[in-house]
Amino acid sequence: MRIGLFGGTFDPPHQAHLGAALLALKRLKLDRVWWLVTPGNPLKNTRGLAPLVDRIAAARALTRHPRIDITGLEAVIKTRYTYDTISWLLARCPGVRFVWIMGADNLRSFHRWQKWRKITELVPIVVIDRLGPSLYAAASPAGNVLARVRIPEYAAASLPGRKAPVFTFLHGLKSPLSSTALRALRRRRGVSRRKGPGKSKVTTSGTKKRGNKRSRTAAKPRRKRGSKKRTR
Repeated sequence: MRIGLFGGTFDPPHQAHLGAALLALKRLKLDRVWWLVTPGNPLKNTRGLAPLVDRIAAARALTRHPRIDITGLEAVIKTRYTYDTISWLLARCPGVRFVWIMGADNLRSFHRWQKWRKITELVPIVVIDRLGPSLYAAASPAGNVLARVRIPEYAAASLPGRKAPVFTFLHGLKSPLSSTALRALRRRRGVSRRKGPGKSKVTTSGTKKRGNKRSRTAAKPRRKRGSKKRTR
């Protein structure tokens, strides 16, 4: 059994995530891909992060693929660290050949992950091309280390059967989608909803107020000076 492990907060999950999973599934000839939806990224501010159950549900609604499984395993085993997660899986699934899947944006900061060098010794790694980050990922500290064990892309299908440390880079996915940008858009929409459209209010002086403008549509017309009131 060859299984790709695709970790992240997925807040929100989007088509680029799905595209990366499908690309790895096809090019590495994997049997399955497991999305590991983390309770929270230790390197990021988790304030405003959507609840785990909501992110899992959104990922399942997006993927709907018979060979992609969505899981909140890290919450179950009570960790947020990739090294702990992979070690836990290797100890319980000795016959499975796992591959860690990451985007080029994560490779740029991979050297900041806890025990990142040991992660490279646990499982093969595949890095998925991303629009923008790919230009700098290979020059990152982790990229320089992994360059020594890189295999050519045409040999990607052999990656799951190789002994770590080993990695390859897959091209073909050039999506500009970003969870960070989508979260920012979600926050802006939330602010606009809370503010709502301007509503008209009638004040005690009989004027109608809309935003900062006032009109006298409710006020009575004034009579000219000196005019007499007509009677019957």
